[in-house]
Amino acid sequence: MLNRTLVPQSAARLIQDMIQRGELAAGQKIPSQREFSTKLGISRASLREALLTLETLGLIKTEAGRGTFVADRASASKNDMAPWRYSDSYSVFDVFQTRIMLEGSIASLAAGRLTGNQLQAMEAATKQMEECWAKQDLLANVEADLEFHAIVASACSNAMMRALYDVIRAQLTETQRQPIPITEPARMQASIAEHRRIISALRDNDPERARKEMETHVLNTARCAGLNP
Repeated sequence: MLNRTLVPQSAARLIQDMIQRGELAAGQKIPSQREFSTKLGISRASLREALLTLETLGLIKTEAGRGTFVADRASASKNDMAPWRYSDSYSVFDVFQTRIMLEGSIASLAAGRLTGNQLQAMEAATKQMEECWAKQDLLANVEADLEFHAIVASACSNAMMRALYDVIRAQLTETQRQPIPITEPARMQASIAEHRRIISALRDNDPERARKEMETHVLNTARCAGLNP
């Protein structure tokens, strides 16, 4: 049933599709991990990773002692975000603060270094973000966002910064997912506009503007999550 090279992501997409089609309705309890992993033909570890992704995106909710349920997004609190997965090592505040410094510097050092194909890929990713948000394909929306930031990092002239970005990619990714459940349409449109300003600065070979636009973008994302690093 699933792409074996990216099993957790494929499983998350399959479950999101089941929710969108109404096969798993709002408030419905998700089958046990043993039952569900057998039904999907995947390992329980892959299923757990898929469910953690969907919980961060606000599509499902785990209740202690009761199980995991499809979230009722219509009645969800605007302050309702999933628990931070990496609280045993770094706070979400720390990660956002690091993102501002690291990705700002990366953008500065990537200015003027991106190929025409890379810039086109960033524009396509931004358009995909916009289109997927409109149809509430949250997984694809975030995947496009991740691709956008990864392309910028790949063009950074500092090899150590590129390596550091890869080392902490999981934590960075989670901060890109974390605010999604409480992101208002206006904030998503602002985020998309910020992406386009970043592209413009990179294309114009303007390191300081690229740094400023990236730092502002990540800071605004943090503020959406209720933080001000």
